[in-house]
Amino acid sequence: MSNRIRIKEVEPEAYKVMYAFENYLATTKLTPIQHELIRIRTAQLNGCSYCINAHTRDARKLGETEQRLYALTAWRETPFFTEEEQAILAMTEEITLIHNGLSDATYEAAARLFDPQTLAQLIMAIIAINAWTRIGVSTRMTPPKN
Repeated sequence: MSNRIRIKEVEPEAYKVMYAFENYLATTKLTPIQHELIRIRTAQLNGCSYCINAHTRDARKLGETEQRLYALTAWRETPFFTEEEQAILAMTEEITLIHNGLSDATYEAAARLFDPQTLAQLIMAIIAINAWTRIGVSTRMTPPKN
């Protein structure tokens, strides 16, 4: 491991902005479990071990099951996720892997399930965790061993 900067220490004002974004997200219509599914799946896609560790722990504390956490990378092939969660996970993957963009089919499927405000909040939640995972990956943050 190399010694990379710790943005929180070098640019604390940047972290204040990120935390303000998180405070806004906590006021949205999204459930805590929906937030964690977005965070975990994004962290998996972006390879952020720090975020995977943190958010799987958070999800467990909220009552998320081991079975669903283990199956999250293959969510399409399981019966474990609700229709709403499937739409959220599809959006999460397409927004995270942005090179193809958010497809019309995925957007329209989500728009049938969520009102415009919730849809906007979903997009913002996905954007937020993508920012966090990019901080974690670029600075090589690692989870604690305990």
